[in-house]
Amino acid sequence: MQVLKFGGSSMAGAKKIEQVVSILRSELEKDKLVVVVSAMGKTTDALLNAGELAAKCDEHYKELLSNSEKEHLETVKSLIPVSQQSSVLSKVKTLCNDIEDICNGAFLLGELSLRTKDRLLSYGEILSSCILSSYLKSLNIGHEWKDSRELIRTNTHYNLAAVDFDVTNKQITEYFNSQSSLLIVLPGFIASDESNNTTTLGRGGSDYTASIIAAALGATVLQIWTDVSGIMTADPRIVNNARIINRVSYQEAMELSHFGAKVIYPPTIQPVMKKNIPVHIKNTFSPEHEGSRIESESPHIKNGICGISGIPKIALLSLEGSGMLGVPGFSKRLFEALAKENINVILITQSSSEHSICVGVDESMADKAKRVVDISFDTEIASGLVNSLIVEKQQAIVALIGDNMKSHPGISGKMFNALGRNGINVRAIAQGASERNISAVVASGDMKKAMNV
Repeated sequence: MQVLKFGGSSMAGAKKIEQVVSILRSELEKDKLVVVVSAMGKTTDALLNAGELAAKCDEHYKELLSNSEKEHLETVKSLIPVSQQSSVLSKVKTLCNDIEDICNGAFLLGELSLRTKDRLLSYGEILSSCILSSYLKSLNIGHEWKDSRELIRTNTHYNLAAVDFDVTNKQITEYFNSQSSLLIVLPGFIASDESNNTTTLGRGGSDYTASIIAAALGATVLQIWTDVSGIMTADPRIVNNARIINRVSYQEAMELSHFGAKVIYPPTIQPVMKKNIPVHIKNTFSPEHEGSRIESESPHIKNGICGISGIPKIALLSLEGSGMLGVPGFSKRLFEALAKENINVILITQSSSEHSICVGVDESMADKAKRVVDISFDTEIASGLVNSLIVEKQQAIVALIGDNMKSHPGISGKMFNALGRNGINVRAIAQGASERNISAVVASGDMKKAMNV
């Protein structure tokens, strides 16, 4: 059993879906397949924008929905023979009407709840998978379409739901054990909670869907098909001499995905890593290319470095004060205050004197973070034991990543020497005990230069 996932760029229109089916024909000659697909092209963005405009009582949402509907109907007309189009067009039209009803409701209420947003965004993957299924049917390629919401159970944390793996794995194995079809088509990204309300797994969650399915079934491989030929040593839009990494470890892939590599959604690795299932990143439009293979161990790398990644738009939050010295619990209170407001901490560094602790968060969360932390420490701030939280925006993280860095002395020195020689000031430094990642915070305007040098 192989699990294949095709991203939005691979599903963006009739010609690209034809290429997807060409790949499926080839892979079906080798093994049974589960195919997980994302929404077509920019559909998710269009749905999200339409919902937000509707909630603001801006009637321009109707134009976005009209364009999206037209795109899906035109794709059907290009793919499906005229004699078989009627039922497919009717199905697509019905789904688009449902989308419009949700947005009309948001317009009337003047709000778009997280639960409603998940329901709205789910239609992107449902539409694309139904169109793919209809095209396969027109080609007489035997398969089954299955709604992922009937397989993947989550909690009610809408927009980024956590998977209940006990229930999910049971439902997946029961369904697939009852199936004799060689090909199963699933919409990615979507799931449901205990009350059968639609939930989503976060932006990029179709990768995660495929990984969950692969791990539950003990698949031989998880293939992720996208519009690039694998994971690269750096973002090619920033670093001119970036190149494909042929093989990386699970841990390196997780670090790279966390620190800005867009090829793979960060949570994807965990389920397959537990089952030691390799992940193959391939290019839908250049299927003959070897791509990148993610597995338990990466080959020995001469200098220990696998890749260089970066995260723009970071804010540094610094909590300082003489009242922190030797007093247990300050860090706990800081992180609790941030966690209660769902503010994710990207980087942590603390001086050995315990006089200060510094964390990095997404810049969009900085003002909210300052408000909640200052409230949490209001007594200490009022008495002068702790300073009001210091916020520095317009920062970025640049990270060196590699499993074998710990075997190569002097790498951090080489990194900071290169930054210093080129006039790039380092605002904060973090390195884990595993020595798999060295992260430096620099000014946002220096990020591109830092990654290149």
